[in-house]
Amino acid sequence: MTENLDHVGRIQREWARERPDLDVSPQGVIGRLHRVAAHLTEQLCVVYRRYGLGEGEFDVLAALRRAGEPFERAPGELAVFTMVTTGAMSKRIDRLERDGLVTRRVSSTDGRGRVVALTTAGRELIDQAFAEHMRNERRLLEELKPEEAAQLEALLTTWLGRFEAPRSGG
Repeated sequence: MTENLDHVGRIQREWARERPDLDVSPQGVIGRLHRVAAHLTEQLCVVYRRYGLGEGEFDVLAALRRAGEPFERAPGELAVFTMVTTGAMSKRIDRLERDGLVTRRVSSTDGRGRVVALTTAGRELIDQAFAEHMRNERRLLEELKPEEAAQLEALLTTWLGRFEAPRSGG
């Protein structure tokens, strides 16, 4: 009888053979989540590239667009929203500014602070890219039945909530 194991199942089988003293069952969840995330990222980046964006640049433009009129945020705030260092954020903003998608200016409320804002071109680009991004995400979720997607969302929401404390005012 041949087992029809996926990649993670084969790794678990090998570890169980080599280290029968260890419970390798966590790999069943963690390993598969990691592999699914890699596949999803690859598929999502296809859309970003169509718009000349990397994942990071897409995140910055999306965070600015979600801010609402006048579509601007401080660089530190953008770094928090996109979970990167301020140094990495600065590089992303440099590229987006060079491409005419954002501008930087001195904050009107804090002369030492800076504000990053979407340009008209940046807003048009992220509106188009985000619409395609949502179509792409919907296509990816069609691999699951609606009730499976709902169950998965509920489980992931619970689990993620245990890692991330809720933000006030959010």
